[in-house]
Amino acid sequence: MSREKDQEMREVSGKTQVVAVALVTALCMIGDSMLYVVLPLFWKEAGLTSLWEVGVLLAVNRFIRVPIGPLVGKWYERSGGRRGLIVAVVLAFLTTLSYSLEGFWLWLLMRCLWGVAWTFLRLGAYSLIVSVSEGHNRGELMGLYNGLYRLGSLGGMLVGALLASWYGLSVTSIALAVPSLFAFILVFRCIRPSFTSQHPKDVKQMDTGKRLWSRAQVLLTLMTGLLVTMVYQGVFTSTLSRVIEVRESLIMIGGVVLGAAVIASVIQGIRWGWEPWAAPLVGKLSDRHGRTNLFIGTLLVASFLFAVLQATSSLVLWFAILFGIQLTATIITTVLDTLAADEAARQANSQVVMTQYSVLSDLGAALGPLLAFWLDEHVGLSLVYIGIAMILLLVGLVWLWRPKLIKMESAS
Repeated sequence: MSREKDQEMREVSGKTQVVAVALVTALCMIGDSMLYVVLPLFWKEAGLTSLWEVGVLLAVNRFIRVPIGPLVGKWYERSGGRRGLIVAVVLAFLTTLSYSLEGFWLWLLMRCLWGVAWTFLRLGAYSLIVSVSEGHNRGELMGLYNGLYRLGSLGGMLVGALLASWYGLSVTSIALAVPSLFAFILVFRCIRPSFTSQHPKDVKQMDTGKRLWSRAQVLLTLMTGLLVTMVYQGVFTSTLSRVIEVRESLIMIGGVVLGAAVIASVIQGIRWGWEPWAAPLVGKLSDRHGRTNLFIGTLLVASFLFAVLQATSSLVLWFAILFGIQLTATIITTVLDTLAADEAARQANSQVVMTQYSVLSDLGAALGPLLAFWLDEHVGLSLVYIGIAMILLLVGLVWLWRPKLIKMESAS
């Protein structure tokens, strides 16, 4: 009885910490999310001279995360957890505050520093979740984190757009820097100093002579992370407004004419609005009924939706398919993050797996927009989305054959 009570208390404490790190992330990313809506419109106020500089500033933080990820991973291996989050909060405050200043090179430096801050936030969250979770609740906690931190994206987009339209970019940046300071309260009150240790029973010691990349399951998980983030965070997110513009450049709703950019932001905002409750629900379902089948099934559904998006003639059905794609994004992202955490918990050093997973995910998110617009120019969006469908179908089939791959690896 006492053992069950101790376990229950540990789970409650772990859940509290996950909620805290998710809210810390949300508070810190408000300023970053604001830029994706505001900077393309107020770039002259930022002291920029052309729109290509806007593209560079919105992309550089993703590219900097690729080389910085392993270094931050080493930090967490050696210094525990809370210090990394403190660094992230400080950088988030300074970078958001700096958006009130002018000059491309200053902004470039600040966007790079934000990339560092985000790496500390995400790897810290991954480490915490692996540390406080077990197989029966890892999906729920990962979904809880993914859902709650998206509130920062939603808030930054909505509040940032309103404040910028009323007071301009400079005042908006100063105002949105303040919420990140409240993250310090959560860091010190709700998150223990070190959270990189693992539960011994979750760690299955493996042959240390074999490199992680040589293990079929680890390699499959890492490469899936690269492809999925390239598809969803890279290609789909960056081309959503373009897809809408090609289909219907202007749509009238209730007598109001809406452009493609506004419609795209609404579709994205609706996803961020449902994720705080949908992502934990998906994670809980994966805990109860298994992750792999849910993951494979959603990949196959997503493949079908991307394939038929350009073929439907009904505008209502077309929007339904777009929302269906957004729902598959929520499910696939939550389950895949949990699968990576499951794999990390089986290794002697979980931090290495989550660091590699994070780096490859960042690489996919950074390469996605570049690949998308290059292909759009050369082959068109229809073929781009057919290519996405084929990639997701291939990934789903490989995961379907995963038991045979592991069996072949064991036999060798």
